[in-house]
Amino acid sequence: PPTKANLDAAIFNFALNLEYLEAAFYLAAVGRLDELTAAGGDASKVILPAGFTGRGGVAVPGLTGDLLAMAHEIADDELAHVRFIREVLKTNAVAQPRLDLGPAFDAAGRAASGGAIQGFNPYANELFFLHGAFIFEDVGVTAYKGAARLIFDDSANGNLEQAAGILAVEAYHAGTIRTQLYRRRGEAAAAGLNVEQVVQAISNTRDSLDGADDRDQGVTASGNAGVPARSANIVPTDANGVAFSRTPRQVANIVFL
Repeated sequence: PPTKANLDAAIFNFALNLEYLEAAFYLAAVGRLDELTAAGGDASKVILPAGFTGRGGVAVPGLTGDLLAMAHEIADDELAHVRFIREVLKTNAVAQPRLDLGPAFDAAGRAASGGAIQGFNPYANELFFLHGAFIFEDVGVTAYKGAARLIFDDSANGNLEQAAGILAVEAYHAGTIRTQLYRRRGEAAAAGLNVEQVVQAISNTRDSLDGADDRDQGVTASGNAGVPARSANIVPTDANGVAFSRTPRQVANIVFL
């Protein structure tokens, strides 16, 4: 059989860019953004909404108690992913790009709501933080799932096993965020929409960006084909109960809107 090409450096660098984004988002949310630089990223290249520094231990307003503890845990994991992937890649690791966590989220809010939600700021309060996290958490899961078949399966380097481990962690994170949003699904969110409706609007927008099929799902049965009415939809899967995949192009389409 033909020899499989070793694309690991390209795959892990693509993953590294996603990890830079996730680490920056969560570290800023809990006031620890400067830790990104120590891990090999660059906190000075992260754009935040006006008036929010993401530093000095000052967390998102209202982000307290158990939810704050969970946000710290996810921030720790994402920061560790940045360190780990940079160590895997060594001198081949790409530098962190500029990350827009301010105006870009406003653009995402406008796109998802057809212009109804304007000025969306994921750091305005703890609910908007959850919506912001939802925008890209599922994308990370589908990105790692889609890349799995491309990773060079060499037990000597362990790259496939390590990528599978990161995929599992990202899935835990996505499930955590989706559970929090499901529990609050009936709460008023923005522009006359409740949490369930905003989540579904975000899901529909991702679907419109990643191709003609329907591989994205909100957190309830409403608006999601194949999900029984009796069921929550914490874990988005196909008819076989398998997580969805996305290609790098589909992931990039969503990340760059």
